[in-house]
Amino acid sequence: MLDIEKHAAEIWTLYGRHQLGRTFDLPELDRWAWDIPQAGPGIDVLGDVAGLRVLDLGAGVGRHAAHLAALGAHVSAVDASPTQHQRALARYPDTPNLHLVCADAVDHLREAAPYDLIYSVSGLPFLDPHRVLPALANALKPGGRLVFSALHTNSHGVGPSDCVAARPEVLRLPGTDTEHSMHMWVLAPALWEDLLVESGLTFESVTAIDSPRSDRPLSYRLYAARRPERVHSARCSTWRAVGAHGC
Repeated sequence: MLDIEKHAAEIWTLYGRHQLGRTFDLPELDRWAWDIPQAGPGIDVLGDVAGLRVLDLGAGVGRHAAHLAALGAHVSAVDASPTQHQRALARYPDTPNLHLVCADAVDHLREAAPYDLIYSVSGLPFLDPHRVLPALANALKPGGRLVFSALHTNSHGVGPSDCVAARPEVLRLPGTDTEHSMHMWVLAPALWEDLLVESGLTFESVTAIDSPRSDRPLSYRLYAARRPERVHSARCSTWRAVGAHGC
């Protein structure tokens, strides 16, 4: 795990510790959101999940994963934060079809059996795409899908970067009054598409998720990609030099 990723995991661990000391927790999902409530597509983009082997990457307390498990998916909910994992265990101790895992994302992807569907609600921008995307591609079954949301424009109106590099973002985590500086990969859609294709996936779509409030420029993008049923031998498996996308 890179230092930038370790720092983000430490912040989420502090947040989880804070939440463990509270008597109130978030209610169960009544509507699926990709990080902006009442905006953008919902659970329908995942299709029918019954019987599928599914991974929630950066699962937090596990609400989204539990929701899919109730629909008949066999879900692994992975989070690198021990306190977030502890919250999930306390909330869903014996939920059928739900497997809660505390692990680094890439370590888990390298060791787990392949998945039919991998999704992440805004978790991927905290991970180096050069490290996580190849592992994601290899962890999907042929024909399997990757769906994830990513920050596009922050609350101050700063849009995505035009090069593959992490930048500092100030986040106030839910239920706290403290602002934290964490580095994130906030990338333009064309860069995400290039990175997904370079990792061996077929890019499918990008969907805008904009704040419904006119006074808030906050915006996310929802990306969908698929592992090809067959990998042609002519496809180059090497990555372009990082400098090709560098700042």
